[in-house]
Amino acid sequence: MDAHKITKREDTKVVQVGKVKIGGGNPVTVQSMTQTKTKDVLATVKQIHELESAGCEIIRCTAPDIESAKALGEIKKQINIPLVVDIHFQYQIALEAIKQGVDKVRINPGNIGSKDKVEAVARACQAKNIPIRIGINMGSLEKDLFQKYGKFGVARVMVESATRHIKILENLSYHNIVVSLKGSDVNITRDAYLQFSRRYNYPLHVGVTEAGPVWSGTVKSAVGIGSILSEGIGDTIRVSVSSTPIDQVKVAWEILKALKLRQRGVELISCPTCGRTEVDLIKLANRVQKALIKINAPIKVAVMGCVVNGPGEASFADIGLCGGKKQAAIFKQGKVIRVVPESKALSIFVQEIKTVLKEKGYIKEIDKINSF
Repeated sequence: MDAHKITKREDTKVVQVGKVKIGGGNPVTVQSMTQTKTKDVLATVKQIHELESAGCEIIRCTAPDIESAKALGEIKKQINIPLVVDIHFQYQIALEAIKQGVDKVRINPGNIGSKDKVEAVARACQAKNIPIRIGINMGSLEKDLFQKYGKFGVARVMVESATRHIKILENLSYHNIVVSLKGSDVNITRDAYLQFSRRYNYPLHVGVTEAGPVWSGTVKSAVGIGSILSEGIGDTIRVSVSSTPIDQVKVAWEILKALKLRQRGVELISCPTCGRTEVDLIKLANRVQKALIKINAPIKVAVMGCVVNGPGEASFADIGLCGGKKQAAIFKQGKVIRVVPESKALSIFVQEIKTVLKEKGYIKEIDKINSF
């Protein structure tokens, strides 16, 4: 397994976002963005707390007006994870957000305005040691660069746009920079990140923007973000599916889990079923997932439908269940420990999972198992 581990690039600069370090050899962090009106402090704080419980490590809020920017200070007092402000068009709003003590500022060079406005934001951030994310977006590219390279050179346009604004900041001796190059097209996005990473060592915020509804958007995000991370580049991720931010966080963690970069919660392995299946495997797998959804322990659980692949696949799991004709076998590290009646399989299996959690030192997680 270790032979196939992704070699993460470790020579990127380390940027401090509140209490969280991104870049260098630090773990890839998970971000999301609130969907509440930022000026509604109560609702925004409530959603951030929910996201934190789901595994969000950095949160971003939009500030479309001064009232929203002024609310950020009160929001920050009531949360535990770093707070990023998202700014478009009006640099004065960014200055107010910085005054309120945000942990990072995200600006889109394509719409923030002239060079002097970017410089004003940079100086304010520099005074408080606040990092800036240069957020390049495929949907709001600078016109002169787009005219120069055309629609077939969008990835290059994105990289050149980032380069242009990095130079503005570097000329101010400002290097506290994170960069994103997001597009709704997976191939263009991947190309832009790969091109950029060959030229710079600034940490990268990775995502596929406007990925779509939750089902198709999850696939698109997994392919796009996953293919970039598999190259060893990327330091923090945000999934942009049209769903709740909780879903966005869950998908992000599943991507990291699938690449074996980080794991939060149980990894559930289950087969797709076929004509050999003798049990209602889909229902069984869903019930197991529901029972374990709140557990935050990095264990691997297998639910398999027959003896052809079951034992082999279960050998990679801490605990596994393999269905058969009116009975089921429970495996531990690939070895059968019990054969039980199908009617009692789930309840006995859950008890064995509790034993695994206890053995691995996750005793507090046992009480989080849901009834089924």
